[in-house]
Amino acid sequence: MEIISERQLMSRAAWLYYLGGLNQEETSARLGLTRARVNKLLQQARSEGIVSVTIDHRELGLLPIEDRLTRAFGLELCICTPPIGLPDGRVESALAEFPRRAVGAAAARLLRDRLADKPDLVVGTGWGRTLEQMTLHVAGLSAPRARFVSLMGSLTANSAFNPFEVVQALARSSGGQGWFLPVPFIADSVADRAILISQRTVADAMRMACGADMALISVGELTEASLLRQRNMISSKELAELRRAGAVGDTNGIFFDAEGRPVDHDLNHRTLAVPFDDLRRSFTVILAAGMEKVDATFALLQSGMAKGLVIDGDTALKLTSLMEEPVRQAVGR
Repeated sequence: MEIISERQLMSRAAWLYYLGGLNQEETSARLGLTRARVNKLLQQARSEGIVSVTIDHRELGLLPIEDRLTRAFGLELCICTPPIGLPDGRVESALAEFPRRAVGAAAARLLRDRLADKPDLVVGTGWGRTLEQMTLHVAGLSAPRARFVSLMGSLTANSAFNPFEVVQALARSSGGQGWFLPVPFIADSVADRAILISQRTVADAMRMACGADMALISVGELTEASLLRQRNMISSKELAELRRAGAVGDTNGIFFDAEGRPVDHDLNHRTLAVPFDDLRRSFTVILAAGMEKVDATFALLQSGMAKGLVIDGDTALKLTSLMEEPVRQAVGR
């Protein structure tokens, strides 16, 4: 009797259902399982990235918004996922994950396209739940010559959105190589940072990250509800200090002000991450998911660092409305 793993069972159920055209009852009969079991396997296959869904965003009616954002911020590409009418503010329902899933899926398609054009692409990645979602939508990607490298040090807590896990997930899915910075993303002191960054293995990985062909970064808001605070990566005191220094958001643990410039704060002097100047030289793409991040996204776009933007439709509409405010226009100049 053949013994197969749970993942193989998920793959077989997904193949019969999505590609074979069988319904769930027919799939359960073919596999000798209950319909409830097949339904659970199909859900797991989606959540674990065995099955990914690709939708042509160009047919979703947001081309005018994409064009406006492209021109306003000097971008080379902008991808907006469809808006679904989310409320203006943090969503506390099942829809809270929708922006991240939508942006993650769109970013995965972009990554596929870039790797098809350049199979030996060096891709730098940041961290966060949106990038985690991207890794779940690259099932079947084959890019054995690609290299994926972390743009920042790793977090102390193990999670699927840790920079190390993001890199490894992409390398595992594609068959490419994964590189990471074997250091914390914030050192205990400036002196400690200098020692860590001087280590040969760290310097080699940092050199690759600074020269990445493509950089995929997420943006974080700077509030008590942000992931940085939820995971206690910064304290309430540090959050208040950063706000007083003018910080409105972060990317890769680098805190920036309303014009997208790194603020003068001790944390920025201790962060082990690719500097903004190097990100400007890469094809840097911002992944922005969630209207709570609209101010931070607006600020980071003003830095001129990004050449691309992948954003959920509701946040994109909110962003364009902010651009119309006289104060915002003055800041943008």
